[in-house]
Amino acid sequence: MIWRHIASNFLTLLIVILIVVAGTIAWARHQYVAPGPSTRAECVRVPQNGRLSDVSKQLGEQGVISSPYIFRAGADYEGKSGQLKYGSFLVPPQASMSDIVAAITKGGNSTCGTEVVYRVGVRENAVALREINPDNAHYEDVARYNPQTEAQPERIQAALEGPDTRLRLTVAEGTTVWQVAQVLRNIPFLKGDPGKLPPEGALAPDTYDLTRDQERSAILGTMASRQTDILNAAWEGRAEGLPYASPQEALIMASIVEKETGIPDERRRVASVFVNRLEQGMKLQTDPTVIYGVTKGQGVLDRGLRASELRTRTPYNTYVIEGLPPTPIANPGREAIDATMHPDTTEYLFFVADGSGGHAFATTLEEHNANVARWRETERQNNQRNGVQGVQTGG
Repeated sequence: MIWRHIASNFLTLLIVILIVVAGTIAWARHQYVAPGPSTRAECVRVPQNGRLSDVSKQLGEQGVISSPYIFRAGADYEGKSGQLKYGSFLVPPQASMSDIVAAITKGGNSTCGTEVVYRVGVRENAVALREINPDNAHYEDVARYNPQTEAQPERIQAALEGPDTRLRLTVAEGTTVWQVAQVLRNIPFLKGDPGKLPPEGALAPDTYDLTRDQERSAILGTMASRQTDILNAAWEGRAEGLPYASPQEALIMASIVEKETGIPDERRRVASVFVNRLEQGMKLQTDPTVIYGVTKGQGVLDRGLRASELRTRTPYNTYVIEGLPPTPIANPGREAIDATMHPDTTEYLFFVADGSGGHAFATTLEEHNANVARWRETERQNNQRNGVQGVQTGG
């Protein structure tokens, strides 16, 4: 009897132990995937050849995780404890330990800390120092300057000398190949000449990570490759019946759409106007192409077009030539390319600025002339206040 009693007590104890262990495992598993204790974004830095124990200790001290031990145990269970990647990683507020492990073992470019961004704009360029705002986990400019007109702030120079600063290039939609190449030439930590420039329109507006001593020609190659992929994919999925004989013709049209409107909701309507004109054998009559014929894409025309320029026959004067110009007039973005491949179905043949940043569309010349008259009155009132000049008619 006594052995039976001992065995019964042992079995009971064993069951209790198993229940406690199972409960502890379940609790730990819940802690591993549950929202973390941090109420603000934090930056965790994983050094080269870093150890998970050191990282977990750092996270615990930052108040990002509730238990370094559970953090390490969870990473071990997932088979990721030996997969740490070097870099700086942004941990959002209340990120779980599981999410943090996924971020620091996936790797890639650093996602937090300090970055210097070289921005290529249509009208001006800028260099910005950006840092994470821990309250909203977003990058914000903390210093910037226009390299064409201002001296570089010491704060940006210091960031450029820092080994952990992320370096980036942002190219705006509607910039030209020449403008992009000029900025690349003036980035001091790059090397080599850009070489023979890609054709106009061949570069994808986007944000690109840079590295020290990177070849300028290689950066242009990456941008051109991305634009080719975007264009080919859009061409494959284009609407039927469009008046483009090739992807290049579609790219030319996309560049015109890009330069005619910066309003996303208007792109497909603007594209429909030019498609309708092509289909009816009308001249495109768009100012941006004429401007490109004057500037060759090298800078901005800071004045209105002259009457003589609108009359002079050039390959880009769409008031004189039939059909499309011979090349794109800028680097169109993905959205402009998509709008060109999927224009709205309309009967619009004309559009003019409406004074609010957008355009008024018309199907007849009579309607268009009335829209122009309204815009001229708006322009007259604007001139009285701030001296704005010029009418954008879109033909």
